[in-house]
Amino acid sequence: MLPSSAWIITEDFAGLRTQALGLAEAAGLSPETRVLRPRGLWGRVPAAYWPRPLAAIEPAALAPPWPELAIGCGGKSAAVLAALTRRMRVVIVQHPRMAPRRFDLVVAARHDELTGPNVLVARTALHRVTPARLAAAAAAWQARLAALPRPLVAVLVGGSNGRFKLDAAVGATLAGQLAEMMRRDRVGVALTPSRRTDPAVRAMLHEQLDPLGAWVWDMAGDNPYFGLLALADAIVVTGDSVSMVSEAVATAAPVLLAALPGRSRRIGLFTRGLTDDGRVRPFAGRFEHWPVEPLDDTGVVAAEMCRRFGY
Repeated sequence: MLPSSAWIITEDFAGLRTQALGLAEAAGLSPETRVLRPRGLWGRVPAAYWPRPLAAIEPAALAPPWPELAIGCGGKSAAVLAALTRRMRVVIVQHPRMAPRRFDLVVAARHDELTGPNVLVARTALHRVTPARLAAAAAAWQARLAALPRPLVAVLVGGSNGRFKLDAAVGATLAGQLAEMMRRDRVGVALTPSRRTDPAVRAMLHEQLDPLGAWVWDMAGDNPYFGLLALADAIVVTGDSVSMVSEAVATAAPVLLAALPGRSRRIGLFTRGLTDDGRVRPFAGRFEHWPVEPLDDTGVVAAEMCRRFGY
């Protein structure tokens, strides 16, 4: 029997929430989300150095009654969950940067290079992309994108972070590649920026792609993200985000990675693994299509979690 109560414990970042919630939903849970907000100066100190993690968090996030199970994602969640193990079962998603034995279960990605008796390994980040959610999104967005040429290429654009750069100059290069693909391969393009996309990059994409008939989301109204995943014949995604790539390869569309200046050993391991799996290829400014199957370990991990916990 599933637990009668469960929490999602994360910081207020969509990427972290999505992974924890994706695991919970795949397990059939309806969790309550508790958002971690560090108190005062503790927000400037890495969570691994918090001597008393529960005292470093605003108390409202952890107000009882306690649940039977808590799922977290990220470093601050790991510190808090490790301090809660005597009160509930705890599951941490992503490498916790501390001993895995401090948790009932650790869900690590393949590129985390972490193993152990209580470690489950997924090939990608966990997420909320499911066949049912894609079907609903396809129905909602089919008419709105019907005028675009086929095959349809969905483009998912991220932004600069501590490892990769996507500024106006890089955005101009990407826009030029997408424009060349539209001209040479006669494909339709539907593009969504993210909240992290530099406004100058968004302007560049509009300037070069709008005249060619591309649909570029203006960040107003309904978010088209799941609709684009559902309706794409191929997906181009910038290589700065493990989460975006993971969600793209969970669809039935081949995925092309748009390289960005920068370097990350972990993300390099991640993308090389998917390349070796035949699931992704580099984007070279041309439309490509090859047979693929959805790659999604979220449901498998959730089923194994339930089996181990006797749910």
